[in-house]
Amino acid sequence: MRQPATSLPSDSAAPSRPGDEIRALFSAHDVRDVECIFPDISGYPRGKLMPAGSFLTGGELRICQAIPMQAVTGDYSYNPVFPDADPDVRLLPDYQTVSLAPWASVPRAVAIHDCLELDGELCQFAPRSTLKTVLVQYAALGLQPVVAPEIEFYLTAANTDPAQPLLAPAVRGGRAEVGQSAFSLNMLNELAPFWNEFRDACRVLGITTDTWIHEVGATQYEVNLLHGDAVAVADQAFLFKYAAREIALKHGLNAVFMAKPIAGSSGSSMHLHISVVDAQGDNVFSLPDGSESPRLHHFIAGLQNNLPDLMLMLAPNVNSYRRYVSGSQAPTNLQWGYDNRTTGLRIPASGPSARRVENRVAGADANPYLAIAASLAAGLQGLQQPLEPSKPLAGSGYEQAHSLPRSMEAALKKMQHSPAARSLFGENFVTGYCAVKALELASYQSEISPWERRFLLPQV
Repeated sequence: MRQPATSLPSDSAAPSRPGDEIRALFSAHDVRDVECIFPDISGYPRGKLMPAGSFLTGGELRICQAIPMQAVTGDYSYNPVFPDADPDVRLLPDYQTVSLAPWASVPRAVAIHDCLELDGELCQFAPRSTLKTVLVQYAALGLQPVVAPEIEFYLTAANTDPAQPLLAPAVRGGRAEVGQSAFSLNMLNELAPFWNEFRDACRVLGITTDTWIHEVGATQYEVNLLHGDAVAVADQAFLFKYAAREIALKHGLNAVFMAKPIAGSSGSSMHLHISVVDAQGDNVFSLPDGSESPRLHHFIAGLQNNLPDLMLMLAPNVNSYRRYVSGSQAPTNLQWGYDNRTTGLRIPASGPSARRVENRVAGADANPYLAIAASLAAGLQGLQQPLEPSKPLAGSGYEQAHSLPRSMEAALKKMQHSPAARSLFGENFVTGYCAVKALELASYQSEISPWERRFLLPQV
């Protein structure tokens, strides 16, 4: 069961003012402003720009409570769960996230903030709050999740007309890639000016990356982040996407995190590798002799039992559901298997200390805070009850039923009517989240597509 909304724990509450290290950073780089940002429900950075002097003296920022739940269209829901008065929430900086803003044209810093109600409670509509609330439940059991995301995205040419398809940019030879260059080092060396600046940006922002690869699609890439604390890793994924978009624009490119941005090309995922450690730092998915523990199976069962109702947090947009195609290495169900990339849940080959579950369902378009929160909350229920999973699948997951929702509308209805979702995340969050997603879906359905004009205009 979800715990009530909570205030920040006293031992982790931020100090009222930045420390000497941040002051020295600002002084050394003559920082003028601070981007005081937080992720909205889409994982998009919102916030305010604050003078560096005000930030250093602990100046308080407030913002409308509705902003964390702003739709991708820029609209707001008028569901009664959102107060008519549209009250303020406080923005509380997490000083551990302060760094220089590598995309800025003048010296500027960036800091991720929590959204707090005026009484000190975490704002229940803010995604960072949602993840923190799940982690409180793990901590109560003496457990801590460890998470590592793999983020895929495309670099495309500038696109000035949204009615036109995205195109691969020209590379060193003067021509665009044609794709099917998975793991090519030659292709990974293309667009070097972007990559050089982006890698430097990741270092400045404290984003701890592991491997960088070229994926199957034309100018499609995957970057793996190192495993770590769930909030810290979600923060890094949030900043990763922000930095990629900003720096790509400086180079005349678009960094595209849509789940299926180009018809006929590979989709982009955000695979989540998850393990859980106890107070001693031991992986609870392994027994002392190195074999699997029952808790691994309970966690898998929790994912199988709950993720169908939480798909809207893993695949949050109308475009998300185009990715789930048989034979594409994107899942179509929640079968699980050992080192099996055709299943939604994969157990990679590893030693006992690294034993983990790879959730392959989340798309690159998912908000990392909410995708991680959904995965952890679902798995936790499996640990607590405990639940038992299906048998591991040795063959192809594509030969099993396509049980994931095939549309945003289906996922929305599933979550709206799910007692499990409301138990895990609370009435207000689920009602508010679904209200905003219903607004986005209605906006999409009101558009007339090129397909309709191409085929229906001359023939019906």
